Amino acid sequence: MDELLARAMQGVDPDAPDAFWRLFLNLMELVPWTALFWWNLFFLAVGALLGWWRGRLAEGIAWAFVLGPIGWLVILRKPRRRMPPPLP
Repeated sequence: MDELLARAMQGVDPDAPDAFWRLFLNLMELVPWTALFWWNLFFLAVGALLGWWRGRLAEGIAWAFVLGPIGWLVILRKPRRRMPPPLP
């Protein structure tokens, strides 16, 4: 924990007026943004696949975008949409 705190406080003067923003930016640099981006695309792709399978493509994408893998469970709990019979 001390190492993380040291990395977050690197170059930050606690008495400076912009100390909060410098600390915030230092913490944001520690986040693995590339990995988070690719995981999010994976969650969306699986959500789209499950939504397509259940006849709810847009819903599957939306739930996966908002809740990630938990959204998969939401879309799986909904009943399949039945296609209306063709008109004669």
